Amino acid sequence: MNKAGFSGKPQNSSNDLGDDIPVAVRDTPVAARKMWLQPQIMLIGGVVGFILLALISGFLFFVTAPKKIADSQPLPATSTPPTPAPSNNSSETILGHFPYPEAPQSELVTISANRGIRMRKSAAQKFEEMVATARSAGVTLVPISGFRSLKDQEQLFFGVGAQRNQTPAERAALSAPPGHSEHHTGYAVDVGDGSVPATNLQTNFDKTKAYQWLQANAARFSFEMSFPKDNVQGVSYEPWHWRFVGDRNSLEMFYKARNLKPAKISP
Repeated sequence: MNKAGFSGKPQNSSNDLGDDIPVAVRDTPVAARKMWLQPQIMLIGGVVGFILLALISGFLFFVTAPKKIADSQPLPATSTPPTPAPSNNSSETILGHFPYPEAPQSELVTISANRGIRMRKSAAQKFEEMVATARSAGVTLVPISGFRSLKDQEQLFFGVGAQRNQTPAERAALSAPPGHSEHHTGYAVDVGDGSVPATNLQTNFDKTKAYQWLQANAARFSFEMSFPKDNVQGVSYEPWHWRFVGDRNSLEMFYKARNLKPAKISP
């Protein structure tokens, strides 16, 4: 028989297992798991943050590095002061004249057989073309002097200077010192008017038909007057003296003379 107030079945059997475990003991595993997960999350977050920071830093360096490198480079060559043009005080010059090399004998050809006047091949060819063209216009261009050696120039400079009682500075206004004459190059030629020979090597050559024709046409054949009035080298006016500048070698030889500052010749 069942006693009053007693049941054969255990009371609250469905909750026995859970109720028999103390609350503190039941909560411990969950709390332990939470405490274990927190350091992992922090560690993972730190690693991810470090990687992101490294990527961002690398990107910023990549973007800014070229500018910094460019800023650190030396200034371009154009920022340096330009090299001044050579002047009459240059160590290369003597009394306003630049040094010129003698033309190789193998490069010289005759332009006037009866006078033995020679020029470099390239200059001679153009000079002869110029003479022929002038002749067809009724103008007679006559070569007076072409290539001159150092020995020839020594006599012209020192010998004539002594005869005329001229100082080197005075003589330099009329003729270049040895080693400094354009005639050494084989590119220079003194020209006269065949119909007015009295004007040869005279300033009044500029009144002749030959001079007027040269002024109007010489550039077509790559010739230019070396010593016009008030020329920068301080050499006396020589309307008869012309030089060839029609190839690379001749142009390089004469460009310095074009950039000279006015020479001052002492009295």
